[in-house]
Amino acid sequence: KSLKAGGRAAIVIKNTILSNSDNASVSLRKHILESCNLHTILDMPAGTFTDAGVKTVVLFFTKGEPTKKIWYYSLNAGGKTNPLNDKDMKDFKTLQKNKKDSLNSWTLNISDIDESTYDLSVKNPFTPDEAELRTPKKILEDMVTLDKETNEILASIKGLV
Repeated sequence: KSLKAGGRAAIVIKNTILSNSDNASVSLRKHILESCNLHTILDMPAGTFTDAGVKTVVLFFTKGEPTKKIWYYSLNAGGKTNPLNDKDMKDFKTLQKNKKDSLNSWTLNISDIDESTYDLSVKNPFTPDEAELRTPKKILEDMVTLDKETNEILASIKGLV
């Protein structure tokens, strides 16, 4: 609230602020979207801020005009254990100038956001969906089927010998 109109800020915060459903979080997201241009959300790799102990995002915004669209960038540092450096941020800095979409970046129009929750969760649309996990019952059924097929193959091989 102390940021003056036209003022710019970047805030590092835990990523749960983007999706928490409590009244304070929803109200804060609504306030930011209506009073600031939240133009960029940078999703940081887990462990970037080791003392934080949580996954973080960086919110970039300018106060004084409502948000129309948000450009997301999911920083993938490849599971590195060393601190982030300029090389890790190169793609982000290059794409951020024109807010181009890529495998790690995408744009969300505010009109596509649910106004009851203002959920801004980071969901990369270019990341393939993970395969659904099989139930233990399905795993056992698959094992029985594979065992049966294996036994049939072994029997046919024995018949040739």
